[in-house]
Amino acid sequence: MAAFQKLPVGTREHTQLVDVTDLVRREVRAAGVREGVVTLFVPHTTAGITIQENADPDVVRDLMVALERAVPWESGDYRHSEGNTAAHVKASLMGSSAQMFVRDGDLALGTWQAIYFCEFDGPRSRELWLQIP
Repeated sequence: MAAFQKLPVGTREHTQLVDVTDLVRREVRAAGVREGVVTLFVPHTTAGITIQENADPDVVRDLMVALERAVPWESGDYRHSEGNTAAHVKASLMGSSAQMFVRDGDLALGTWQAIYFCEFDGPRSRELWLQIP
């Protein structure tokens, strides 16, 4: 039977990409899974998830800069009364779920890949839902 878990993720910044790779890896190893597919889901409308490079921190910085340029926090065109329309759009662009293979008891990520929880309306206490086969 598959294991479902809710993992806490705290953010300290308004916009922040939090590397959760080790958190997910620990849960997969603790579950004793050797092969399968892990599913991650972010149950928040102003946060998302992505798999991206973890070797050079400038990649994460540049990604946040590009997202802000594409979807600025403030715009006279937004109508959502809570004032966080940009966070909703950015979360939609990143997506709310990701899947990855488990091979030989570990996450099957590329050499430079990491899993990032994407905060766009922080700081907040969030959750990352994890389904392990």
